Amino acid sequence: METFFIKPLLLRVFILCSSFLLPVLTSLSLCKLRQRFHLNGMYKPGDVVLGGLFEVHYTSSTTFFDPPGFRHAISMAFAIDEINKNSMLLPNITLGYNLYDNCASLGIGFRASLSLASGQEEKFVFNEVCAGAPPVLGIVGDVYSTFTIAMSSVTGLYKLPIVSYFATCSCLSDRQRFPSFFRTIPSDTFQVRAMIQILKHFGWTWAGLLISDDDYGLHAARSFQSDLGPAGGGCLAYTEILPWGNNPGELRRIVDVMKKSTARVVIVFAHESHMIELMEEVVRQNVTGLQWIASEAWTTVAVLQTPHLMPYLGGTLSIAIRRGEIPGLREFMLNIKPDLNHNNTSGNNMVRFWEYTFQCRFAPPPAGWVEAGGPLCTGKEDLGSAESELLNVSEFRPEYNVYKAVYALAYALHELLQCEPGRGPFSGNSCASFQRQEPWQLLHYLQKVNFTTSFGDEVSFDGNGDALPIYDIMNWQWLPDGRVEVKNVGEVKKSASGGEELIVDENKIFWNFKPKKPPHSVCSESCPPGTRRARKKGEPECCFDCILCSEGKISNKSDSTECISCPEDFWSSPQRDLCVPKKTEFLSYHEPLGICLTATSLLGTFICAVVLAIFTHHRSTPMVRANNSELSFLLLVSLKLCFLCSLLFIGHPRLWTCQLRHAAFGISFVLCVSCILVKTMVVLAVFKASKPGGGASLKWFGAVQQRGTVLVLTSVQAAICTAWLVSASPVPHKNTQYHNDKIVYECVVGSTIGFAVLLGYIGLLALLSFLLAFLARNLPDNFNEAKLITFSMLIFCAVWVAFVPAYISSPGKYADAVEVFAILASSFGLLLALFGPKCYIILLRPERNTKKAIMGRPSCSTSPPSMTPPSKFKTL
Repeated sequence: METFFIKPLLLRVFILCSSFLLPVLTSLSLCKLRQRFHLNGMYKPGDVVLGGLFEVHYTSSTTFFDPPGFRHAISMAFAIDEINKNSMLLPNITLGYNLYDNCASLGIGFRASLSLASGQEEKFVFNEVCAGAPPVLGIVGDVYSTFTIAMSSVTGLYKLPIVSYFATCSCLSDRQRFPSFFRTIPSDTFQVRAMIQILKHFGWTWAGLLISDDDYGLHAARSFQSDLGPAGGGCLAYTEILPWGNNPGELRRIVDVMKKSTARVVIVFAHESHMIELMEEVVRQNVTGLQWIASEAWTTVAVLQTPHLMPYLGGTLSIAIRRGEIPGLREFMLNIKPDLNHNNTSGNNMVRFWEYTFQCRFAPPPAGWVEAGGPLCTGKEDLGSAESELLNVSEFRPEYNVYKAVYALAYALHELLQCEPGRGPFSGNSCASFQRQEPWQLLHYLQKVNFTTSFGDEVSFDGNGDALPIYDIMNWQWLPDGRVEVKNVGEVKKSASGGEELIVDENKIFWNFKPKKPPHSVCSESCPPGTRRARKKGEPECCFDCILCSEGKISNKSDSTECISCPEDFWSSPQRDLCVPKKTEFLSYHEPLGICLTATSLLGTFICAVVLAIFTHHRSTPMVRANNSELSFLLLVSLKLCFLCSLLFIGHPRLWTCQLRHAAFGISFVLCVSCILVKTMVVLAVFKASKPGGGASLKWFGAVQQRGTVLVLTSVQAAICTAWLVSASPVPHKNTQYHNDKIVYECVVGSTIGFAVLLGYIGLLALLSFLLAFLARNLPDNFNEAKLITFSMLIFCAVWVAFVPAYISSPGKYADAVEVFAILASSFGLLLALFGPKCYIILLRPERNTKKAIMGRPSCSTSPPSMTPPSKFKTL
């Protein structure tokens, strides 16, 4: 994190000028320069010296002491002291340190880093004796990203490793610009992704973003804009830059934007000072009902964790640096004492800390520190009894990062010293020399560091110098007794798959809302299954309308962007949330239409059987004998087959029913019409034989010729059906063209020509029978069957002429119904027209069923003379 933003061009100019001019000025007038502006620090000699940069004072003035920054410096001193006592790590090697105070100033921090790299900065002493310190092999720090950017740009030229414990800017992961930079704190890129994981976890897709106007905030904003979206699970309702310094007008505008927005979640990627000023305006306008998400920069800021601000900030979820255990650090701090020997410059910052803690002064007092009337410090005060912020070791967070940074450098140095000659990583398989170690050699080993802390955290660096990322999730809780507690409720870390793994214990979270549940923050409500999202024009992706999927398509999950089509045999449910099997349609035995047609077919079959029984029982009567009983029996059998073949059109189409239905229908009707045709021809032959000289015509229409004619005519139809079935057989077919939501099972004819020839042949025979019967309709006889045949053929032809357009225009099962109706209607027409009058005479008018009655002449004088055929033909 950082508190300053420098334009890249200006920063580059500043770095170049400083890197060239500062060493020159220092070499010319070193002590004179330091009299005017000196570096505060602590120094401990050692075989190998590590550098450190910390913020011990807010400015170069000694009056603004920073206890947390001083605690960070003490943590580094403790880590080095612990390593020196460890016989397993760096045995026989003593580590020293050279720690500088950057005074929260870029210029001072930059100058300190150059001094550590070059070893040319002498210690400030009262007698102004210049004494140099050896160059360091590695630096721990700095606290600010902007400072680290400037410092790493120059120290990178020396290949001097820098391990930061607090600089989070994602820009520092650029290995080309910062080849020697490492850090034990995750970059802001991971912090942004961690916040996005929190948004996803609670379903917050609509949030506002407030950032600071510096590297810290601007780089975070870029990360949010690239990572947050439809793929990231949310959108930004607004992005506002918090101003530096006192700017009430701009703060009022920003808070007004927050009030008017429908986003209930506000992410703040800024610093402590920004939040303090912002919260003053939030309290003034009484803006409540917001869920705040805090970056690590202000997670642990005590000045914001007060009962006065809890109505607004209560329930805040914040990202915090990983907390760790550092056994012995508190005891180490309790044992520090100021060195009253002012000839030792290492006691300078310790003296100031002591004076700050006990609000006393050493004699003579440092200029500008405490009033002359204040108490004098003895140096023996009890640090354990003082309410010192230095001793607040309950939450080791930055200190834990400092601790890991020191150990990372120590482990790298340990591996460097363990190198076996001839098996080293450098040119010629050489190793680094302890007496002539170079920072770039330590850099090689630092890249490969991998160790585990006593707290159980693994420490290593990736190719960009970033440590394995892990953050704690904190929750600001407002306790019933009015106290405020920041409680750990989870963590987010890099998963084995490379993504972010979020672990949150929701039962521990305090929600600052009446339902005591997470707030609802979305631009548009979630689209339920069965609908798809349609983005609103000119709005972010998270603002959309829910549109019902079209027929045949579904969405089976919430917030679908597209509807998917159902498989061929399936259709969308009314709710459009799942595909259901399409309804199947065919002429079924279980539906009313199928039942009626089946009943009619069976009725016709039954009537044929009854008529056949009547004719069989009265086969010796003149009525039966005079109407060619053999053809009549055959005609009744064929009619029965016609009625029964209609049943093949009802029920689920199968291959055998599709192949048999038309063949059975065609052959049955040809057999029927052939019998009628032969009967008509016999009537004409008998009448012609009754004329003088016409007896020879009957020899062509004997019983054998009649059977042969029927057989030949029927065989032609059988041949047509066989050729049709062999060449292009009818097959069952699932038709989805008639209805989108139904599957119509039907039999496709296979060959339209075959079907047309079958019907055409039946029509030809029927038309021929009709013409012959029409010619014989007025033959002189008391019972002229030609009239009945004429009427029956008229009905037959009318039905089948009407059938063709009706069949073509009827879809699916209705085409089968039309064909069945045509079969039944024509069959009933033939049955009733041909056999109805005969049955009437046989059953109800037996007096007319005599040879005399049948042979009788009409009494009308206009009738033609009687032409009674010979008696031997009366039974034909």
